Amino acid sequence: MSKLRFKVVEEAYKKKAVAVSAPAPLSSEYYGKYVFNKKQMSKYLSKATIKMVDVKIEAGETLDLELANQVAAGMKSWAVELGATHYTHWFQPLTDTTAEKHDSFIEYSGEPGSPVIEEFSGKLLAQQEPDASSFPSGGIRSTFEARGYTAWDPTSPAFVVDDTLCIPTIFISYTGEALDYKAPLLKALKAVDKAAVDVCHYFKKDVKKVYSYLGWEQEYFLIDDGLYAARPDLMLTGRTLLGHDSAKDQQLEDHYFGSIPTRVQAYMKDIEFEGYKYGIPLKTRHNEVAPNQFELAPIFGETNLSVDQNLLMMSIMKKVARKHGFRLLLHEKPFAGINGSGKHNNWSLGTDTGIGLFTPGKTDEDNLIFITFVVNTLMAIYKHNALLKASIMTAQNAHRLGANEAPPAIVSVFLGDQLTKVLDKMEKSKKAEAIKIDGKKILTLGIGSIPEVWLDNTDRNRTSPFAFTGNRFEFRAVGSSANCGSGMIVLNSIVAAQLKEFKASVDEKIKKGSKKEEAIFEVLKKYVIDSKKIRYEKNGYSDEWKKEAAERGLDCETSVPVIIDAYTKKESIELFTKLEVLSEDELKSRNNVKWETYTKKIQIEARVLGDLVLNHIIPVATKYQSALLDNVYKITQVYPKAKADKLAKHDSSIIEEISDRISTIKSNVEKMVETRKEVNKIEDERAKALAYHDKVLPFFDVIRYNVDKLEFIVDNELWPLPKYRELLFLR
Repeated sequence: MSKLRFKVVEEAYKKKAVAVSAPAPLSSEYYGKYVFNKKQMSKYLSKATIKMVDVKIEAGETLDLELANQVAAGMKSWAVELGATHYTHWFQPLTDTTAEKHDSFIEYSGEPGSPVIEEFSGKLLAQQEPDASSFPSGGIRSTFEARGYTAWDPTSPAFVVDDTLCIPTIFISYTGEALDYKAPLLKALKAVDKAAVDVCHYFKKDVKKVYSYLGWEQEYFLIDDGLYAARPDLMLTGRTLLGHDSAKDQQLEDHYFGSIPTRVQAYMKDIEFEGYKYGIPLKTRHNEVAPNQFELAPIFGETNLSVDQNLLMMSIMKKVARKHGFRLLLHEKPFAGINGSGKHNNWSLGTDTGIGLFTPGKTDEDNLIFITFVVNTLMAIYKHNALLKASIMTAQNAHRLGANEAPPAIVSVFLGDQLTKVLDKMEKSKKAEAIKIDGKKILTLGIGSIPEVWLDNTDRNRTSPFAFTGNRFEFRAVGSSANCGSGMIVLNSIVAAQLKEFKASVDEKIKKGSKKEEAIFEVLKKYVIDSKKIRYEKNGYSDEWKKEAAERGLDCETSVPVIIDAYTKKESIELFTKLEVLSEDELKSRNNVKWETYTKKIQIEARVLGDLVLNHIIPVATKYQSALLDNVYKITQVYPKAKADKLAKHDSSIIEEISDRISTIKSNVEKMVETRKEVNKIEDERAKALAYHDKVLPFFDVIRYNVDKLEFIVDNELWPLPKYRELLFLR
């Protein structure tokens, strides 16, 4: 094994960048080539058909079969010209990945045995039947009840990957329950649209629709594929279960925004070329803080489409990484002691008339709209902070939150000085007043040729899980491997519910004789006071904040299985059912999926850890110990006792330490295995997940601590696993 380590290290060192070239001189020339967007539709569908599709989508109505047939015919012609021979319904089961079953276009032209033809009807476009029994359902379906359905989402355009036409769809059971993220996300977006439009009508009667927007920032690690192959823990769990710190990691902060390594630059170019083909508007790329950590981000878009694009992009990134001799790591904490990877979700709301509802305006009315939506968002986060945390909490993300620049596992909101002053003034005011919000300020540096710098109306707080950043909120706690849909379902739902409650309160005051502006002000003022506990402007990493957050009554739970309970609390069930986003049965089943997934993740890691320790680490440590014992014995044979004792003292202490650590490791692995066997007898998914968290997981740290100490003292020539310095600095 140690020979493998040095072989892959040598090969990684020799690798050169893969040559890549753009499909065309300008990105705009091939942008969206493989997406059935408006530009492509105009070549294969009549104007009347396109207009009718737009009307149906805008109204949220189902396309009738005749219209679906027209769309299917044009879509098939377009796809076949791009080399497609198959089609699939591309959906998002409760696994944080996507799924697809490919069917060819061929059908018999008549009776069986007759010549085949390529055919694709509106019925095939609209619906497909995958096997639902093998996807997580949380007990909502029995394993023998296999039927499930995927149904076309016409709001997200189809695309061609290799030889397959991919059609974005929802995924439901035979009895209609959602088995995916897209179905409830579409319902949540519908809910926030309706609630926000109703509130907008207090100010702007011409608003007909409110869109939810999402811009994601995807962080990731790249490591050489040879090094990856030599680390069974990375291959099987996505993270290193063992590994001593590298003497140099991110402490000098020299990797962040630094010169991009040559091989990585080629990879970044390649994924951008691929992304542009699929209409993904990638805008930013750069080195992140940790060594071998990077980030890409697109221009924001409508939430449903943006979620789909992120999932497609993650797939593209994995595929292209292999071409460049890399492996993509999307685990939230692949390496201990350095930054983990998140996927910041920049979220906002905007009207069909062009008003950004989180953008300060130029008039008093515009600023009142802005404050109305900001304060309602604050209130939603305050009331449902535990639920919002549950939406992004996983076994992987638990390692990241609260460690190395990731936001803490306590949800709070950062607003910045200017907006805080506005809300503080509202709190003290006794009557409605015009709201003044400054635009960007100018910072004059007084340095010759350096131009003036325009300052945003808020600074950034990197420790805040939910921060206002000028015209949007940045939800920073989302994990890098997650489906953004999970957090977006909850965020849009809680804001929708809050906006409905706001409107009901304002309408009640107006009904009792208050003027509209007075009623809005009075309700907002109460919300400002009530939600003040969720606002925090200081260091979210500090122990002081943990204590203060608990005193404020915020959710400070850190156990993943317990955090998940937030979905099935009475107020959460009431919220989702009233909005018709998720039923009580669906919520309970999803919790079972989350608990089961958590258990399986820890279970797999425990098995891998035991295998690594017993079959890789201990034999090597024992071999090194034997070499030291042999050396001590030879010293005693050559030198007088006093001299021999002095010379052998160092080796003897190492021998003793190795013995102690091996004994501790073996003992804890044995206890971990026995504990796991007992825990596996538990049938209730929540109880089992809790037992894995409370009883099995604690062994990991003890075992790792002792193995990492062995790595530091065992001969480097013998150590079997690529070390952190090799994993993080070979590019």
